[in-house]
Amino acid sequence: MTTSAPAREPETVRSQRRRAVVASTVGTAIEWYDFFLYGTAAALVFPHLFFPGQSTYAGVLASFGTQFVGFAARPIGAAIFGHFGDRVGRKSTLVVTLMLMGVSTFLIGLLPSYDAIGFAAPLLLVFLRVVQGIGVGGEWGGSVLLSMEWGSKRRRGLMASWPQLGVPLGLIASTGMVQLTGAATGDGFESWGWRIPFLASFVLIGIGLYVRLRVLESPAFQEVKQEREVVRMPVLRVLRDQPREVLTSAFVRLSEQAPFYLFITFVLTYGTEEVGLPKEELLRDTLIAAAVGLVSVPVWGYISDLLGRRLTYGIGIACVGVFAFPYFAMLDSGSSGLVLIAIVLSLFFHDIQYGPQAALIAESFGANVRYSGAGLGYQLASVIAGGPAPLIAAAILENYGSSTGISWYIIACCVLALAALVLMPRGDADPGTTIPESGGATAEKPTEPTETTAEKPTEESAEESTEEPGEEAVTKES
Repeated sequence: MTTSAPAREPETVRSQRRRAVVASTVGTAIEWYDFFLYGTAAALVFPHLFFPGQSTYAGVLASFGTQFVGFAARPIGAAIFGHFGDRVGRKSTLVVTLMLMGVSTFLIGLLPSYDAIGFAAPLLLVFLRVVQGIGVGGEWGGSVLLSMEWGSKRRRGLMASWPQLGVPLGLIASTGMVQLTGAATGDGFESWGWRIPFLASFVLIGIGLYVRLRVLESPAFQEVKQEREVVRMPVLRVLRDQPREVLTSAFVRLSEQAPFYLFITFVLTYGTEEVGLPKEELLRDTLIAAAVGLVSVPVWGYISDLLGRRLTYGIGIACVGVFAFPYFAMLDSGSSGLVLIAIVLSLFFHDIQYGPQAALIAESFGANVRYSGAGLGYQLASVIAGGPAPLIAAAILENYGSSTGISWYIIACCVLALAALVLMPRGDADPGTTIPESGGATAEKPTEPTETTAEKPTEESAEESTEEPGEEAVTKES
C-alpha cells in the first residue's frame, strides 16, 4: 500500500502560506520595478542618450524597439525556467530569475551613452534588455504558482492575484523613483540622474532574496515528486499535448497587455509630445492609478472566486474596449482632472482582467507542467501584445496624426481576446494532478517514462536532496 508522511500542522501551513504570498509578491514587485523602469526611461531619456542625431519620431521608435526585444525574450525565459521550475522546483528557479533581472538592471545604470562609446552603447543596451526579458519571462509562472499552490482551491483567484500586485507595486516604485530622482537632480537627470533608479536595483535584490529563501517549496510540486510524475521535457510535453491552452492563454491577454503598455509608457510620449502635458503630472497620475491597483487587483481576483474567472475576465475585456475612444478624448482635452480620471480608469479596467488572469491561465495545466504551460502562454503575449503595442501606436500616430487609429487598435485587441476566451478550454486541474486533456478534464497518468527510482536512482536522489530543512519528507511504501 501507499502511505505518506503526516500532514503539516495547520499553523505551519498558515505560516508558509503567508510567506509564499509575501515572497511571491515582493520578488515580483522588484522584477517589475526593473522592467518598468526601462519603459519609463525609454520614453523619457533613452532616445537622445542612445539614439541621437535622429528625428523625434525615429528616436522614440528606436527606443521602444529596444524595449520590444525585452518582450520578445520573455517566452525564451518562460521556456528555460519553466523547464527547471517543473523539474527542480518553483522556489530555487525564482531565486535565479531574481538575480538575473537585478544584475542586468544594475548594469544598465552603468552603461556609457552613445556619445561616449558610439554604436556599442545601444548594442549593450539591447543585450541587457534581452537578459531582463529572459529573467521576467521566467519569473511570472513561478511566483504565481508558489502562491496559488500554497492556497486552497476555492481561493485560487485571490491567492494567484497577490503576485499580480507586483505590477502596480513595481510601477509605483519605478515611477516614484524617477520622480524623486528627477526632482533631486533637476537638469542633471537626463545626463546622469536617470542612472540612480537603475543602480538602486542592487539593494532590492538583497531584499528579494531574503524573503524568497524563507519559503518552502509548494505542496503541489512536492506531490508531483512524491508520485514520481516529474516530466523529462515539460515544455515539449505541454506544447505537444496542450497547444490550444497555450495559444488561447496568449491571445486572451491581448485586451490586457497591449492597452496596458499604452496606458503606462506610450502615454508619457503622447502626453508630453502631442498634448503638451508636463512630464511630472503624467508620472504623478500614473502613480495614483497604480496605487488604486493595490486594492483592485486582489479584489477582482477574489470576485473571480465568486463569479467565475471567465465572466469576470469578460467584463474586463468589454470595459477596456468601450473605454478606447473616451480615453484619448480625455487626454486630448488637456484638463488635469480629466487626464487623471482617464489614467486611473484605464488601469482599473485593466485590473478587472489582471486580477483573475493568473488563476485563469494556470488552472489550464496540471502541476507537473504548470510552470512551463502557464509561463509560455502568458509570455507569448509579450510578442503579440505588450512588445509591439507602443511601436504600433507610435507608427499610427506618425502616419495619421491622431489617436483614432490607436483606439481602433485597442478595440481590435479586445475582439481577439474575447474570441480566445470563448475558445479557451475549461481547466480546473487540482494541485498534483497530471496533464488535463483539452477541455480541462484530468488526463490519465503520463505514459512516457518519468523519473522512477528504478530508472533514475541517481537523479532521484539528487532531487530529494533539494528538500527544505525542516520540511516533512513524503515517502512511499509498498
